[in-house]
Amino acid sequence: MESKLKRGNIYWVNLDPTQGAEIKKGRPCVLVGASPLNQARRTVLVMPLSSAGEAKPPITVRVRCMGQEVRAVCDQIRAIDKTRLSAWIEEMSKEDLESISKALKQVLAIS
Repeated sequence: MESKLKRGNIYWVNLDPTQGAEIKKGRPCVLVGASPLNQARRTVLVMPLSSAGEAKPPITVRVRCMGQEVRAVCDQIRAIDKTRLSAWIEEMSKEDLESISKALKQVLAIS
């Protein structure tokens, strides 16, 4: 799995247990951390994908996963242990990854 831990790859991730308003259950998540860090650390940064709701940039951004339009939930990024990753799904398109990057800059107030 280590060789696929590159930024933009989408995996099934078990996000439970959660608390409060955190996104729950097993769902697709995209790796948003730098690829060298993904491979060097025991944790990775992920952004959950959801089929619910409307896209409301920069909080949620419209992207594609498994042939469907979904929402990348940009304010729910989190560090997870690699043991939460189950199956690799696919690599996100460069265009979708760029949309996420722009939204993350806004959400995190990075110029």
